Amino acid sequence: MKFLFIHQNFPGQFLHIVRHLASKEDHQVVFITQHQTNRLDNVELIGYTPFREANPGTHHYIADLEKGIVAGQCVYEICLGLKRRGFRPDIIIGHTGWGETLYVKDVWSDVPLLGYFEFYYRMQGADVGFDPAEPITLDDAPRIRTKNAIGHLSFDGADWGLTPTQWQWSLYPERMRRRISVIHEGVDTEFVQPNPDAWLQVSPGQRITRRDEVVTYVARNLEPYRGFHIFMRSLPELLRRRPDAHVLIVGGDGVSYGPRPPSGCFRDIMLREVAGIDLSRVHFLGHLNYTLYLNILQVSAVHVYLTYPFVLSWSFLEALAAGCAVVGAATPPVQEYLRDGENGLLVDFFDPHAVCQRVCDVLDHHDRMLAMRRRARDMVVRELDVKTVTLPRHLSLIDRLIRNVAEVDEGQ
Repeated sequence: MKFLFIHQNFPGQFLHIVRHLASKEDHQVVFITQHQTNRLDNVELIGYTPFREANPGTHHYIADLEKGIVAGQCVYEICLGLKRRGFRPDIIIGHTGWGETLYVKDVWSDVPLLGYFEFYYRMQGADVGFDPAEPITLDDAPRIRTKNAIGHLSFDGADWGLTPTQWQWSLYPERMRRRISVIHEGVDTEFVQPNPDAWLQVSPGQRITRRDEVVTYVARNLEPYRGFHIFMRSLPELLRRRPDAHVLIVGGDGVSYGPRPPSGCFRDIMLREVAGIDLSRVHFLGHLNYTLYLNILQVSAVHVYLTYPFVLSWSFLEALAAGCAVVGAATPPVQEYLRDGENGLLVDFFDPHAVCQRVCDVLDHHDRMLAMRRRARDMVVRELDVKTVTLPRHLSLIDRLIRNVAEVDEGQ
């Protein structure tokens, strides 16, 4: 069979599906993407670069839409080229968030299109207005309504959709929820698992293990959407109360979500705000390769995950799978998986003192937390394991769409 995947950042959320399909001799997998740094065996990558950015004079409500149309046109032209060379996929699977799938049905009208719908923007109940430090303005309502234009256009061109969590699914309007299945990408729990012998060299002559008081924090970028500012504000008290603790912070200085800082980066801003913390015990590690990142989770005594009501990070679920004692923000995406006192500890997102106290609770009761760690991993294995749970569900949905989209039901 022939599969066409589309995602600007290969392989994105499709890693496990693509790897599985490409391992079959009778399958051909083609992947259209902007970024080709990663590689997978038996996957043909076709890269593209948008031919321009949004025009500076474009109304700011529709700048994202214009960028999406440019990306969609690039993908459309690639698909026309594939069609001319005789390629016809049995199914197309693509992320809808950046406009890349907008026009593929204009090339292959009879090929089923499965769209990945990651997030539906709302004025209430999600990220907008959550943080009092970023108050809502009169400009926000029309801006956010327009921001969903790519999602609506992409949905109308898709045969079916999928989204990773029940909470993300709940944000979509009812007419869209009826054709969107909830299937998470899953976690490779054979690879992501506890390692009691894990250790890490944080500096010359300084080696830490699971027996040390290691507090970890991970985000793609260190920014307010992932509670970086709250975590940093918890550190002065935490370092004072735990003189032997080391803090490992993983993440870059860019901005993935939300507004950029007025100048510099959020790390520098917060270091100025909490001036005086002991940087011999607070280690900023930047971006790491996957193996080293996993090693960080495996030496963690307590892992802190803070997020706005927004897309749930893979690192949160991987921390649970690695057997971390997780202190997580009591926001809807986290609460979908984390039960306070059962498989982790919840905390008020905006309360640095409470974050510190919860971390100390874990460090003070290491033995008592062992059962909580086991339950955390057991939950991920039971509900999100790639091989036994999420990949079979993805493959079943793909098979049903290829055979007849009418056979797909909402409960898939």
